Amino acid sequence: MISILLFTLTSFLIGLSGAMAPGPLLTVTVSDSIRRGFRAGPLLVAGHVLGEALLVTLILMGLGYILRSGPAPAILGTAGGAVLIWMGILGFRDSEDTENIPEGGSILRGAIISFANPYFFLWWGAVGAALMYRGLELAGVLGLLAFLAGHWSSDLTWYSLVSFLSSRKSFRMDGRPYKIVMMILSLFLILFGVYFLIESLKTISGYS
Repeated sequence: MISILLFTLTSFLIGLSGAMAPGPLLTVTVSDSIRRGFRAGPLLVAGHVLGEALLVTLILMGLGYILRSGPAPAILGTAGGAVLIWMGILGFRDSEDTENIPEGGSILRGAIISFANPYFFLWWGAVGAALMYRGLELAGVLGLLAFLAGHWSSDLTWYSLVSFLSSRKSFRMDGRPYKIVMMILSLFLILFGVYFLIESLKTISGYS
């Protein structure tokens, strides 16, 4: 029992170190929380977790090796970079829209942002898969569940905190500061997308 608890804690800390790294999901969490308040964070994490649950299932079916081998990471990076650029452009348009994002929208955005980030697949194809199999070796299905509980708790803890702090800022939805912040966050999404595209295209060119 103690080993399971320690493994859960280890999974939490490893997941937290990844969750705290700057990335597209963090950017969207801040922007959605400014517009919708604290609940945006947990809703985005819900979408993120749904995406990860699907990926965990695919890894158990043998996808983990494919994700980290050959041109797969570069192809995923190219597609993900394009999606992030598209979402950033939409963000510029939405900065002029004072309507709140529908609740279902945040869940969907959480899933889309996760799948658009190529490092999401790289992490799960390597670190995540290794921890999954370690949990299975440790205690079977219970060990796998311990890993997932620790990992998803780290996502929920960090992004809920970010969402709470972001929602404390009282931006007027029709005010200039709000529009500037939203445009800056949208620009970050575009820059992430461009970076992923450039790096992925360099890798793909190496295969030609």
